[in-house]
Amino acid sequence: MRVLLDDSIFTSQMEDNVLSDNLQDTLKILGEVKVEVIKRRLSSKDLERYDLEFDFIITENRDIHREANILNIGDKVLLIDEALQIFRSYLSIDSKIAPPALKNKLVRDLNYEDPILNTLKEEYAPEFERWFRKIAKEGRKSWIYYRKDGSIGAILIYKFEDEPIDDSIPPLPKNKRLKIATLKVTHIGFQIGELFIKMAIDVSIRNNIYEIYLTHFTKHPDRLVELISKYGFVKVAVKINGEDIYAKKLVVAPEAKKYLSPLEISKQFYPSFYDGESVKKFVVPILPEYHDKLFTDYPIRQTTLSEHDGEFVVEGNTINKAYLSHSNIKSIEPGDLILFYRSADLQSITSIGVVESMHIGIDEGEQILRLVGKRTVFSRNEINEWIKSKPVSVFLFRYHMHLPRPLELRELLDMGILKGAPQSVTEITQEKYMRIKEVAGIDERFTVS
Repeated sequence: MRVLLDDSIFTSQMEDNVLSDNLQDTLKILGEVKVEVIKRRLSSKDLERYDLEFDFIITENRDIHREANILNIGDKVLLIDEALQIFRSYLSIDSKIAPPALKNKLVRDLNYEDPILNTLKEEYAPEFERWFRKIAKEGRKSWIYYRKDGSIGAILIYKFEDEPIDDSIPPLPKNKRLKIATLKVTHIGFQIGELFIKMAIDVSIRNNIYEIYLTHFTKHPDRLVELISKYGFVKVAVKINGEDIYAKKLVVAPEAKKYLSPLEISKQFYPSFYDGESVKKFVVPILPEYHDKLFTDYPIRQTTLSEHDGEFVVEGNTINKAYLSHSNIKSIEPGDLILFYRSADLQSITSIGVVESMHIGIDEGEQILRLVGKRTVFSRNEINEWIKSKPVSVFLFRYHMHLPRPLELRELLDMGILKGAPQSVTEITQEKYMRIKEVAGIDERFTVS
């Protein structure tokens, strides 16, 4: 395996001591894994050439990460925290690298002097302290991830609104919206930013709100804008004080299907998705242990994300996920729907995802690591076990929702959707999918055909 390490990492100003510590740990682990590390000065124009030459690229240059996303190679371009997580888990016997869970804290109980708030104090001075004290008195709640040293590594504060935004150009009409008042993530190795986006969407839907927005003084490069842009936030206005307004719609605009592909609809209007006849539908069997890792918010789990108690694993934080199978099916294409059938205990179809890409017949462990690196964590032993018996197929997909009402095998047989418990990936017709959609109670506001 060959890894390109951007040489500018060693000369640039580190954001904090944790980053430099993680760089040292990453270099040590790369040595233990016996990875060939090449140090070069890197720029955005080098990406396409280096994509073919290296398995992973490690850089803190946000312009390079943004260009990698445009080129659809974002999964192999890593920040230092991400590289540390991936290779630490690959080296480990236990792949579940789990940080302490998010904590639901009252704003009044937060440390106002925590370093994570410093940039906000500077950007919004002197109003920030007045605003912070105000929402603390109101009893506003927040979601917090704490670092091991007790400082805040990530914070999410939100509020509900039902009013016009008239101090912007253009002004925005009255509407029910969820405002992300504060979203800041300094510890990015566990995909907590992605988890926060998913939480904000879940809270919105539970409260019959279908638009989310935030205001932000955009800088270049900008980590927050890079994150939210992946999930459909677009700049819609500029406030009088210079802040940009980024908004996201949760329901697909009727005209969108005329100019967006099914996969683009999935990205722009997540969690909504296209389920018309132009995409195929597949039932994908999954063992309970892997279902628990991929879908940590599934209700039957003893520990759920909605409770935010205990610990969570990286796979559960992500919207972009990876699933490994021994299936050799070659007809799955980007935009197709996959319906996960949890075997063994539940014997039910539980969840829906939209395929981003498929990779068939892989018999090399390092290639699996390259494909799934940012989306999930596997140890070297786990990957070797996967490829020991026969080649592996890797599904890269976007998780969209759990069925409001899971469909058990008995019902699937009675309705003629399946002929028996699926042992491998099984394609179903549009008619059978529509029957599942109806009986499972999928909300048609979040689908377009």
